[in-house]
Amino acid sequence: MNIDPLEGTAPADNDGGDDKIRCDACPIRCFIRPGRTGSCDRYGNVDGILTRMDPVTVLQRYREAGKPLVPFATVAEEWSGDLVRRGDVFITGTGAGTTYPDYKPAPFIVSHPIDGVDMVTVVTEGIFSYCGVKVKIDTDRHIGPERALVSAEGETIGHVTTAEYGSQMLSLGGVHHFTGSGRPAGLATMRALLGLCAGEPVEMTVEGGSELVLQAGAAPVINGEVDDRMRVGCGSAAIGMFAGQWAPHVDEVVVVDDHITGVLTEHQAGVVMGTEPSGIKLRGRKSTPGRYFEIAAPGGGWGGTDLHDPLEIVKGFKPKFAEPGQTLLMVSTTGTDYAYYVLDEELQPQPAPLPDALRESVERVRENCEPTLTSVVFMAGAGGSLRAGVTSNPVGLTRSVRAEETTVTCGGAPTFVWPGGGITFMVDVTRTPLHSFGSVPTPALVAPLEFTMPLAAYLELGGHADSIVPLEEALGEASVRVVASDERNPWPYDARPDLDA
Repeated sequence: MNIDPLEGTAPADNDGGDDKIRCDACPIRCFIRPGRTGSCDRYGNVDGILTRMDPVTVLQRYREAGKPLVPFATVAEEWSGDLVRRGDVFITGTGAGTTYPDYKPAPFIVSHPIDGVDMVTVVTEGIFSYCGVKVKIDTDRHIGPERALVSAEGETIGHVTTAEYGSQMLSLGGVHHFTGSGRPAGLATMRALLGLCAGEPVEMTVEGGSELVLQAGAAPVINGEVDDRMRVGCGSAAIGMFAGQWAPHVDEVVVVDDHITGVLTEHQAGVVMGTEPSGIKLRGRKSTPGRYFEIAAPGGGWGGTDLHDPLEIVKGFKPKFAEPGQTLLMVSTTGTDYAYYVLDEELQPQPAPLPDALRESVERVRENCEPTLTSVVFMAGAGGSLRAGVTSNPVGLTRSVRAEETTVTCGGAPTFVWPGGGITFMVDVTRTPLHSFGSVPTPALVAPLEFTMPLAAYLELGGHADSIVPLEEALGEASVRVVASDERNPWPYDARPDLDA
């Protein structure tokens, strides 16, 4: 029975019938008609036999100089079973299927000699309600207030969290949005996160803020406009970087920034350069010399503020220091906005053409701004029954990971495992193979996981020894998709602990 996540699941009292078979790979327990797949699209009814429908993804690389990487993918029939070199093949959890709840061994537990050491890789696809994504949006623009709710399809899926240097941050998903806010909200969360993990553009709205279109590895679209650069640094940092290029050509520089606005002549960099006080008076709260907080409200204007006329923050100039003809450059932290002024007889700044000597420095600010990017990090907790598919003593796996005896990868991509209890990991979704993530309508996301360790360590932690098969045998029984290893990723076996230590 092919189940549409929007229509619910098969009733528990359905006895199947009509040559249907019942899948026991996850809590949905779909009844599947012949020739159809279950709700996850991972399992199907092939001639009355429950069958994995996706090919297992195998990473391959060449270590010989000058050899090209293996092409992105081949169909199962093209896989010859020949291994270029043992150390150059790694079986991933992508397409492997799942055994949730894991009272039975993981789909693949393969042995693989590496440099004379017997290694074991346990491969599975985890079903995660306890998961979410952290989204880093490189932009100087204000997208919404901290703690503002983020919604997709009209349902709340997360919130704006604390900003980082030059980036806005979102925390999306999590078990409360998947399971604690009603089925429509759970499904909307599932679809939004699946789209982000799959590298697709996803529309969302920030309460009291912006309309966003976010896609992993692409520039963000904010209120219908593609943002193209993140700030070079805060206003104070910009003064520090470019003071030497400004001081010989202008009397005062103000770098407008929502967080820390910099003033050249007051800043330590200006003092070291020997600049004279300009007498400028700014709105906002003065911190250390040359650094001002809260000059304006956040917004889509200069430097992430709501300013469209930078002179709004200039309260005036002190006659004790200022004089007619004095020059002023105001610039944003991206160099997108800039203006040049000359003080008149009343010490009022009047617009003037930007001198060529300063134009180059403004372009330098722009040049030093990195391109904007949307980064999506998948985060999940593998501390539940998933561990039982690896070992009969689940806490042994947790301890082995904590001791760095076991390497955790996601589709062959490196993970960061959080300290503390459980196995809470994070992975950059752009470093996993295409189509690595899936979903089930519980709702939950499906993600590949691999646990790699020495065979001796696997047996010591109570691993399912009877289910270990050689890699060649595992590949010979499965349909296989061959993928070139992402050059950004360490080779999973190279990331293993020092076996000679």
